[in-house]
Amino acid sequence: MKTIIGVRFRTGGKVYYFDPGRLQIKKGDHVIVETARGVEYGTVVCDPKEIEDEKFSKELKTVMRVSTEKDDERDAENRVKEKDAIPIAKEKIRARGLEMKLIDVEYTFDRNKIVFYFTADGRVDFRELVKDLAGVFRTRIELRQIGVRDATKLLGGLGSCGRVLCCHSYMNDFIPVSIRMAKEQNLSLNPGKISGMCGRLMCCLQYEADTYAYLNKKLPRVGDEVITPYNTTGVVQSVDVLRQRVQLIVEVGDEKEMEEYPVEELKFTKRSKGGKNKKPGKDQNREKLSKEELKELEKLEKSED
Repeated sequence: MKTIIGVRFRTGGKVYYFDPGRLQIKKGDHVIVETARGVEYGTVVCDPKEIEDEKFSKELKTVMRVSTEKDDERDAENRVKEKDAIPIAKEKIRARGLEMKLIDVEYTFDRNKIVFYFTADGRVDFRELVKDLAGVFRTRIELRQIGVRDATKLLGGLGSCGRVLCCHSYMNDFIPVSIRMAKEQNLSLNPGKISGMCGRLMCCLQYEADTYAYLNKKLPRVGDEVITPYNTTGVVQSVDVLRQRVQLIVEVGDEKEMEEYPVEELKFTKRSKGGKNKKPGKDQNREKLSKEELKELEKLEKSED
């Protein structure tokens, strides 16, 4: 068994694990550690815990020290320098006429390197820009192109729920999200309602996806024919996934009536293991969209991770 702590270097950044050694460290402490990029200042995000040796193939680096007051002051100075560097870098980008958008700037703790994060539609030749920046900041320069989801993770913001974005507040890594998850939860397929600030599908679509997939397997699809407890045939009009109830249109003589039953009282061909029937019903959520919304939805489907 070995003892580890989790350290995060940026808000919403990935958690890295280190050996606390003999130091008394707790969650919330700031520590100085050595990384592949050099000496870094990080925040402990989980208390020391013991894990099995087999879970880590590589030897963990040991924490150098708990941060001192001088270390805290240096980190605060770095944050100020990062903000000051943004307008300078943007001006250099405009001067070179480069099609790129600067997202964030990060100094390493020892100030031996500055990392500039940017987004762009394609590849960008920034070799001359690196020379311009090196001439201003007099240190090593790294330009790193990132995707729109990573950019949003760095910048943060409030989601449609009114809370801080999940990717910025606590998520270590992005989780796969697909249009199927929205369909399983019977959500509107309007791109404006199921995409986040990054323009991609919202990560929270995945949170209840397994539960809805399990519950949907017990239900017929809209448009399916089912047999009621009274041996009459009805066509599924709508389903209540969480309550496990089904609304049917049943022909009674020359009239049609709306009836509702618990799913366990109905007889029908259940979905296959993959969650599909042999004759799936129409995708009514998609039919409600305008042509413009359909085009945006197709873009979202193509951009799925």
